[in-house]
Amino acid sequence: MSRIGLGTLTWGHMDENDAADLVKVFWEAGGTLVDTADVYGDGEAEYLLGRLVERLVPRRDLVIATKAGSVPDPYRRFDGSRGHLLSALDASLARLGTDHVDLWQIHAFDPETPLEETLQALDIAVSSGRARYAGVSNFSGWQLAKAATWQLAAVGTRTRIASTQMEYSLLQRGIEREVLPAAVDLGVGLLPSSPLGRGVLTGKYRHATPADSRGASEQFAPFVAPYLDDAASRVVDAVSIAADGLAVTPLQVALAWVRDRPGVTAPIIGARNAQQLTAALSVETLSLPDEICQALDDVSAPVHRYPDQDWSTL
Repeated sequence: MSRIGLGTLTWGHMDENDAADLVKVFWEAGGTLVDTADVYGDGEAEYLLGRLVERLVPRRDLVIATKAGSVPDPYRRFDGSRGHLLSALDASLARLGTDHVDLWQIHAFDPETPLEETLQALDIAVSSGRARYAGVSNFSGWQLAKAATWQLAAVGTRTRIASTQMEYSLLQRGIEREVLPAAVDLGVGLLPSSPLGRGVLTGKYRHATPADSRGASEQFAPFVAPYLDDAASRVVDAVSIAADGLAVTPLQVALAWVRDRPGVTAPIIGARNAQQLTAALSVETLSLPDEICQALDDVSAPVHRYPDQDWSTL
């Protein structure tokens, strides 16, 4: 599997020709992992990806990952019931035009459904051949540990949790508190989403909000806004200084940092066009010097005290 994944969060609002360019560039560069979800564009992202597969890229050359569990209900954001999940999987397969997905993920933890029922849907999906591997997304540390341990408790009967997809970047390191240690300990691969801090780590917002950016769009401005504060600005400045010193771009520095973090399998990039995707894929040959990594670690370090540190030193 490629070390960089292609995300499709915005494909529901993307022209088919632009999406085709992304898939072609990604595949020709050796990319394999394409991540989507049944709720991206109300299913349009899956439908669009399904139309492009085979016409542009052989199905066997892609690792297609999708998610289920999010629902457009203001009173219940997530439905992890076995019935909903398996129905959603069948609908995803129909839109994607394939008989299986390579990775099927539970989009989020549903506190209203017994976890073992949610996990049984993963077992059924894999045993029936509709999914090759199973993962979760947006699970907290204890939720991931409980799910992964439950699946490991009956080896040969239950499907092992292969991955967890979480937001992770120099601007969002919260998963380092408990999720990442749990994933590493349990052998669960991490797929970081928004590895460029929702685009902010590219430096494009340092002085103003570009008119053609997501931060300027009515739909995605609230998504970008949390990372436009003073604390984020200090991190972005440090990334830009590092990029200047290495004669590369801030995008390459930020992406290389998260790609090479312990436990990371493949960051997922939500490029808007082929030019952005090509820039992201160029990071393949870049390794950050240890002193640069340490400086970036220091400037972006989250505050974790009790109980993460040895209590006797507090």
